Amino acid sequence: MASHLDLEEQEQLDQLKHFWNTYGNLISWVLIAVFGAVAAMNGWQYWQRSQSARASAIYDEVERAVQAGDLARAEQGFSDARDKYGRTVFAQQAALLVAQAAVDKGKPDTARAALAWVADKSSDEGYQAIARLRLASLLVDSKAYDEALKQLDGSFPAEFAPLVADRRGDIYNLQGRKDQARAEYTKAWQGMEARNEYRRLLEVKLTALGVDPKTLAPETKAAAGTAKS
Repeated sequence: MASHLDLEEQEQLDQLKHFWNTYGNLISWVLIAVFGAVAAMNGWQYWQRSQSARASAIYDEVERAVQAGDLARAEQGFSDARDKYGRTVFAQQAALLVAQAAVDKGKPDTARAALAWVADKSSDEGYQAIARLRLASLLVDSKAYDEALKQLDGSFPAEFAPLVADRRGDIYNLQGRKDQARAEYTKAWQGMEARNEYRRLLEVKLTALGVDPKTLAPETKAAAGTAKS
């Protein structure tokens, strides 16, 4: 009996050896790939958290510098965030903060550079839209109307469409292109909800161009759906 069991065990061992010789390398590589992927994912998540935490700390420094009126220190902080953690949200927020502080300090070139970086490098459509709108305003201030219009070209998130139309209307109005200005202001007015306070300013602009906002039909749902698509 014992001899029979020994033979059976030996046969099982032989089968196991044969299986391992045939598939052992494949199994090993599959396991390495699986565990390697898990380790890489954990490492990537840790790296992201680490990057985000460091960028957040720099953003706090930028915010404190802006509140203290120290633009040079705020610029240095933004530069560090951009160079080391440029893909984080905090770096983009720091850029917008520095841009506003630079405008307040009468340094439009610094503001334009920060906004251009966000408009070009941000992976967030919302931040890009904000940067492009503010950049267009600065270009308008310097009478670079064609460059400002270029910032308003291309796609924007649907919720920014009325603001883009309003800004474009301002540029056309300054260029003396009254018909186009009226069309853009009308588009902006129709795209905003009735309770939006900004609509009152648009009504003033339309009235100045000879348009009675009361005669304008609100944007239809079909048109709104088209704008979002």
